[in-house]
Amino acid sequence: MNTKDQPNLLEGSQQLPLQHQHSNLLDIAQITGESEMVRAAREQEDFESKSGSENIEGASGDDQDPNQRPKKKRYHRHTQHQIQEMEAFFKECPHPDDKQRKELSRELGLEPLQVKFWFQNKRTQMKTQHERHENTQLRAENEKLRAENMRYKDALTNASCPNCGGPAALGEMSFDEHHLRLENARLREEIDRISGIAAKYVGKPMVSYPLLSSPMASRSSLDLGVGSGFAPPPISGDILMEELIRMAQVGEPLWTQDLDNNIDALNDEEYFRNFPRGIGPKPFGLESEASRETSVVIMNHVNLVEILMDVNQWSTVFSGIVSRAITLEVLSTGVAGNCNGALQVMSAEFQVPSPLVPTRESLFVRYCKQHGDGTWVVVDVSLDSLRPSPVLRCRRRPSGCLIQEMPNGYSKVTWVEHVEVDDRSVHNIYKPLVNSGLAFGAKRWVSTLDRQCERLASVMASNIPNGDGGVIQTAEGKKSMLKLAERMVISFCGGVSASTTHQWTTLSGSGAEDVRVMTRKSIDDPGRPPGIVLNAATSFWLPVPPKRVFDFLRDESSRSEWDILSNGGVVQEMAHIANGRDHGNCVSLLRVNSPNSNQSNMLILQESCTDSTGSYVIYAPVDVVAMNVVLNGGDPDYVALLPSGFAILPDGPTGSVPGGGPISEVGSGGSLLTVAFQILVDSIPTAKLSLGSVATVNSLIACTVERIKTAVSGEAAQ
Repeated sequence: MNTKDQPNLLEGSQQLPLQHQHSNLLDIAQITGESEMVRAAREQEDFESKSGSENIEGASGDDQDPNQRPKKKRYHRHTQHQIQEMEAFFKECPHPDDKQRKELSRELGLEPLQVKFWFQNKRTQMKTQHERHENTQLRAENEKLRAENMRYKDALTNASCPNCGGPAALGEMSFDEHHLRLENARLREEIDRISGIAAKYVGKPMVSYPLLSSPMASRSSLDLGVGSGFAPPPISGDILMEELIRMAQVGEPLWTQDLDNNIDALNDEEYFRNFPRGIGPKPFGLESEASRETSVVIMNHVNLVEILMDVNQWSTVFSGIVSRAITLEVLSTGVAGNCNGALQVMSAEFQVPSPLVPTRESLFVRYCKQHGDGTWVVVDVSLDSLRPSPVLRCRRRPSGCLIQEMPNGYSKVTWVEHVEVDDRSVHNIYKPLVNSGLAFGAKRWVSTLDRQCERLASVMASNIPNGDGGVIQTAEGKKSMLKLAERMVISFCGGVSASTTHQWTTLSGSGAEDVRVMTRKSIDDPGRPPGIVLNAATSFWLPVPPKRVFDFLRDESSRSEWDILSNGGVVQEMAHIANGRDHGNCVSLLRVNSPNSNQSNMLILQESCTDSTGSYVIYAPVDVVAMNVVLNGGDPDYVALLPSGFAILPDGPTGSVPGGGPISEVGSGGSLLTVAFQILVDSIPTAKLSLGSVATVNSLIACTVERIKTAVSGEAAQ
């Protein structure tokens, strides 16, 4: 039985109500006094007994005799087997379509209407349980507010005269004034708390500011002291969030259209005129970089917000951009069981997949808030001025995204990236791409998100299209293979840039100036083979469009032209999992049939992915026995991987590509290609690294580069 995950926010069919459905769960729970466990058990019993069809004896509707007493409805109780099967189906697809309901009813011996009512009631039951959980939390919040209100009243009763210190006479201090003083004190404590966090993690406390005095400032939900040594007044988190919203929605004159590159360009003078209460003037030596991009992605807004507020999910989805991320402190988890009001102090490192582009490190606060029905805002605000380093190389002005709910599980995302950076260390061949804002900008974030949402939708789909699975026979095998490929991509991206945070040690004097070689010892990691691993990476320019390079490298028929490990063997695709609209987005299992009969055939796991900002072809040799376990739905975390591959980027803004003319220089429509290998050079972790191993890796990567240049240059000449 095939199933599809088809989120549908608009349920148009008629719903059969549950017996215990009610409009105010909180009031009824207080009146009845039933425990949560008893009430839940009773609802489950009622649901199982009355979620079936209604078998009505006799006529119904207009055909019934008005003088005849209508006969009582008789409910049909589902069998345990039918309930178990529908429960299992519900976990995969809570909103089955007509075709799926008919197929399920046929297998279980039920009417389609019975199946429809069962799923409607199951969704209602889940919603009721969720509302009860939220109401429990709201009651707790209400009790806190009542207790705080009593403290305010007690403080008002015992108020003292501000002049003499004696008891205050009635009318000397209004309740509102006293409330504001208490609120100011609370905000001061919050500022001191954030200052303590900064001192704990970056070694330098934030500047202490005087108490807030204005009622407007006292009501702000978050006040941060951020700046560049000029000690500006505290900046409200809501003010910074409003700045991001306006940056996302306002057009000219704040943003102007760059027709050559088809991107929005920020007017700096207009920006500072509109947002005078920012995080301070631009530090000396830094250049402004701002970009904005909008797209509709296949993910509902709730799940998208959860990904952005979970550092592990965030760094996984954006593994090509985020080389390292950690949450230093959670100041607030939000209210009512969601991320509304969530506040975190985070540290992250952002990368371009090349050793020729330095990473950008940033310390920032991430703030999430619901802004109207179905609209959420997630904003990052830099705290990099607090770092003990005397040189500031990157600072994030309010950046993030505006997420708007759309029908059928889609979301409209408007992303804004606004930073001030020092990019003088970027290699010349990457400067057109970096200076255009495309390397780290909003378009790359949104394009990556769009592609990853399609990939996640592929993971969630439990069906395997006919002819695509190959040796994959089950949905569990498909998910295990995709999870293994995801880990392979993360490992590749973590070792390809100039990052120093991935337990790699850079080797000096490795024998090749244009190749960066790093080493790492692996001992107890089940996902990597034990021993000494070398990671070699290099980047270079090709006078060939990125799409042509991508198609050449991912095609198994041309693999023998560059892959030394295939040793001239024929490469055959054994399994194929599509990951999106572009046919280049897929995960494949390849088999290399060696021409030497004495050598065993080799399996290669490969993922290729592409969007308008860049492409990847990443692969790793895999053990045959371990891969069989994965294909049968086994745990992929214990499969040892050493990924290698390619990152392909445009050499500048897409608008600079000439119309069919020759590509003669960087920035005119060519490709920036990064080649990286991870190779086990010694299976004993305690062994010493030999110079011969380094020389062998250098030779391997140099030979691969020359083969690729020769092959694609020959294609370009044709």
